[in-house]
Amino acid sequence: MDLVNPAFRPDPALSRTEMKSLQRGIAAAATFADDHDLTPEAVAIAEAADLTTGLPTAVPDTASAADLAESADAPDAPTVVGVDQAFLTGDEAERAVSAAVAVRGGKVIEYATATTTLSIPYIPGLLAFREGEPACAALRALDADPDLLVCDGSGRIHYREAGLATHLGVLFDVPSVGVAKSLLCGEPDEAVDGRPAGWRTPVRADGAVETAASDAGGDDPQPVIGHAFQSRQYPNSRRVNPLYVSPGHRVSAETAVGLVEALCAGYKLPEPTRLADAAADAAKRGDD
Repeated sequence: MDLVNPAFRPDPALSRTEMKSLQRGIAAAATFADDHDLTPEAVAIAEAADLTTGLPTAVPDTASAADLAESADAPDAPTVVGVDQAFLTGDEAERAVSAAVAVRGGKVIEYATATTTLSIPYIPGLLAFREGEPACAALRALDADPDLLVCDGSGRIHYREAGLATHLGVLFDVPSVGVAKSLLCGEPDEAVDGRPAGWRTPVRADGAVETAASDAGGDDPQPVIGHAFQSRQYPNSRRVNPLYVSPGHRVSAETAVGLVEALCAGYKLPEPTRLADAAADAAKRGDD
């Protein structure tokens, strides 16, 4: 993958004021409307990979139709890339191991990883400046051209509407979605506790979202910036927390949650980021 907008690279040497200013520019450059040909049916993954014995073997992108399953696993299915990080700590400086996993038709077609020394701590709202560099390195190492990026982090649900998914989406000009495990800002329309699998509710901008404005000139001063989505619930427990799904770039809030639902394959996390999490952990351990 090649950077399309390198001026937006997440430089950790910037001051906090400069970082926030860059994020405002990214939000202004982002498109929070559908600019793609993706559908939930096209990206749907019917069966999750069994990770108990390790990562699934990558099937080359040149695989024939016989190498892939039928229907949603057809070779012309969209390529979805999941991005996630693991961390190395010890006597040396903290490092991030970023993994990018390309999935097409429910099959892994490519893995790419990159390890980068981290120079700043985690600061809420500035995650991309801490983890963006290794994520970019892993994505640039991919031969596959993604139709969609799915990031472990926020997109538009962010103080300046420029979370990691928006930052990467604008950098590479690729449709992107953020999937976070906790809510950074915004206000769900309904209480999220104890909801059944498949439930969702809009998350609207609140006073913490500095850059939000009414969508499309509408009358609602609190635009929808994402959704709380209950991807999975266990039969005997209502304790699984929802995901917070938001558009990163070139995807609408409503489409983003539909795509993520289609990608979850029975697990809480969407399959591409579940695989990226496992790949980052394997690289951290030094597994082949």
